[in-house]
Amino acid sequence: MTPVAERSIDDVLAEARRRLPERVSAEDLGAAMAAGALVVDTRSEAQRREHGELPGAVVVERNVLEWRLDPASPHRLSDAGGYDRHIVVVCDEGFSSSLAAASLQDLGLVNATDLDGGFQAWKALS
Repeated sequence: MTPVAERSIDDVLAEARRRLPERVSAEDLGAAMAAGALVVDTRSEAQRREHGELPGAVVVERNVLEWRLDPASPHRLSDAGGYDRHIVVVCDEGFSSSLAAASLQDLGLVNATDLDGGFQAWKALS
């Protein structure tokens, strides 16, 4: 078996972010939502309980994200939309959301991106 080239998580994260359409800033999240973007909060229940909810976001645990948003999945959310739906994935600080959005891109969800700085950036505006 050929060994896999060594890569750090920073390398993987940078590669994922290069593939994403423009990341949404905390300042622009409201406008994205008003324009019809589906905002998906992937933070854990403990994080939501400690830091608060993101109004208007759909909560989807990270471990089932792809199944809930894949237009071809029988387990998808009814309001997930099609392959061209603008999706903004939110995590706590904007790291795992980039990886998750890249995974959605792999499924053909071409307008999947994430919230730059995550929930904490959005909360800092409040």
